[in-house]
Amino acid sequence: MLSLEDLRRRTSEKWRRYPPDVLPAWVAEMDVPLAEPVAEALTDAIALSDTGYPMGTDYAEALAEFAATRWGWTPNTEHTALVPDVMLGIVEVLKLVTGYGDAVVINPPVYAPFFDFIAGMDRRVVEAPLSAEHRLDPEALDRAFTEAVAGGRRAAFLLCSPHNPTGTVHTADELAMVTELADRHGVRVVVDEIHAPLVHPGATFLPYLSLPGSERGFALLSASKAWNLAGVKAAVAVAGPEAAADLARMPTVAGDGASHLGVIAHVAALRYGTPWLDALLAGLDHNRRLLGTLLADQLPQIRYRIPDGTYLAWLDCRELELTDDRTDDRRADPAEVFLQRGRVAVVPGAVFGTGGTGHVRFNFGTSEELVTEAVRRMAVALR
Repeated sequence: MLSLEDLRRRTSEKWRRYPPDVLPAWVAEMDVPLAEPVAEALTDAIALSDTGYPMGTDYAEALAEFAATRWGWTPNTEHTALVPDVMLGIVEVLKLVTGYGDAVVINPPVYAPFFDFIAGMDRRVVEAPLSAEHRLDPEALDRAFTEAVAGGRRAAFLLCSPHNPTGTVHTADELAMVTELADRHGVRVVVDEIHAPLVHPGATFLPYLSLPGSERGFALLSASKAWNLAGVKAAVAVAGPEAAADLARMPTVAGDGASHLGVIAHVAALRYGTPWLDALLAGLDHNRRLLGTLLADQLPQIRYRIPDGTYLAWLDCRELELTDDRTDDRRADPAEVFLQRGRVAVVPGAVFGTGGTGHVRFNFGTSEELVTEAVRRMAVALR
């Protein structure tokens, strides 16, 4: 991990959004050095002035190799498309299988941009909230699918797997339930698997398209979260066998926003960055447990389920006695309290939709020292 002094020299959003006295534990960037194979690949490209447009299927092929080794699943590279990033790829896929006014089902609390991008496409959000245990709820999904296809409308289900912000890794039985319900209702499944490589001991990631019944589905994958490559954008859309013709209708220009340097970086990560990833996962496993110990000791009112995936912690702060200094209202936003009184930036839970109010999302993808300091500051904020 990098020192705090080095991190404050960064110019990315995580380290420039707030004043220098604020410790950022919010946006999904990690405080890690770049994987050496990635740094070498980018350095070599710059030395050649190789900064043009992306070309070829290297990314899809590298992803297929990684997926085969890591998850026992080999996506068909002929059923893939290069896209600028996972979220923009999701938008393009949803355009293929839904029309104006159609519904997209999501599972709040969930990645906040889902709401904005769906609304920006003139589609309707239909919610199937997670259960109290942060799991997919079959009854909620059944109701949402029924509502989504009412009147013979087309509909899609946008699944976050692993789930952001809760860190839930969906089980084989849960994903089989999704395929069964989607088939019954005629709903097309689109899965955001951007955090797929970031799964911790005790849990197993299952690529949605590796499962029986997923043939009409789509998945969006990228090396960006696991190797901290958000600044060099690229992603891959993958179609199930019965969805390949739909993906083939995606306009070629949809992939033009992908960065050539991004493709180079992601290919290097997938092909040569596995040792770095394994070391990262060991550190994240330590940090997710350390966070639990620190919270139990200093902030026992906060409820925390150790996540099975991602480097994001979903903290339930509803039992805290928080008062808004301006209104003397005991419904103060915990994220605002931690920021103003503790100088720690976390993401307010309300932006993740239903079930998010009273929670915060905390990024533990940093050093042990900064996790410890952030919790110390959060505890001070409540004194």
